[in-house]
Amino acid sequence: MSKSLLFSPLQIRNTVFKNRIVISPMCQYSAENGFANDWHLVHLGSRAVGGAALIMQEATAVSPEGRITYRDLGLWQDDQIQKLQEIVSFLHNNNAKAGIQLAHAGRKASCEVPWLGGQQFPPDHSNGWQTVGPSPVAFKEEQHPPVELDQQGINKVIDDFVAATKRALQIGYDVVEIHAAHGYLIHQFCSPLSNLRKDKYGGSFENRTRLLMEVTDAVQSVWGKERPLFVRISATDWTEGGWTVEDSIRLCAALKAKGVDFIDVSSGGNALVKIPAGPGYQVQFAERIKKETGIYCGAVGLITKTQQAETILEQQQADMIFIARESLRNPYFPLRASSILENSIDWPVQYQRAGNFE
Repeated sequence: MSKSLLFSPLQIRNTVFKNRIVISPMCQYSAENGFANDWHLVHLGSRAVGGAALIMQEATAVSPEGRITYRDLGLWQDDQIQKLQEIVSFLHNNNAKAGIQLAHAGRKASCEVPWLGGQQFPPDHSNGWQTVGPSPVAFKEEQHPPVELDQQGINKVIDDFVAATKRALQIGYDVVEIHAAHGYLIHQFCSPLSNLRKDKYGGSFENRTRLLMEVTDAVQSVWGKERPLFVRISATDWTEGGWTVEDSIRLCAALKAKGVDFIDVSSGGNALVKIPAGPGYQVQFAERIKKETGIYCGAVGLITKTQQAETILEQQQADMIFIARESLRNPYFPLRASSILENSIDWPVQYQRAGNFE
């Protein structure tokens, strides 16, 4: 039987991914002052053992104020490098590529961890701080509004992304992903729902996407052109007057022209709306962006079945499959998928005595 598409390799720049399965970045809210620990080593490492080609580290804040919660990972100081190097080394030793998603939460920062309610803390709370954004518009009415970033503040955000990228290089990541989705700072600038500015960062499409373009240029200037650069976007705000799929297509064409290699296509997060979630509900967006711009795209969103993932690739709706919640339920999803699709995959030698899943 011929090799399935799910287990076919993909080369992007100088990096070869052994298959098309990516573990999505999923916040663990388990860091202390931004520092990784053994939870992150085991969480990410077990998914490398499970056979995924690329393990994307959770949203990692480029500054303390860029964290979603006080328990987020960070990469704003050199002392945070050592543990992440240990984690990346483990991923590489288990034949997986390592990716890091660099992020700034903007107005959605300063929150409690989800299992304790997730509410936003006011700036004077011991676990809170003053949030920032493109405009002084809170995500929820009851929340403290962010401070509108001035040019100096915008320059700091860009500089923070650059500094974190330099540390990512030192650590040895294979992929950097700029987080421009889910209602966090860069998405806030892009969307007319949260960006009410009248200066060069507001109003027109070009102005609202300017911060992302500037961050992309700055990150790429230090990341280089040998390694893959990803951007995660929310393809739509799912509400009238917000960011649209057509905006995303236009944006991705511009990002491709700048040398971005891959778009990780998600949706939502910048407005309190009901999203019609269901199996593969966001694949349609990846398909449109891929077909209309020609850029590599990743599909994400309730992809839980092996044949579902294979079919997405067969129909050329995406180039890689991002697994999130299903990988929490089953870190060894790729190993099982290889058995279902009758593909040979190298099990860790320590596990080979287990045989197959049948």
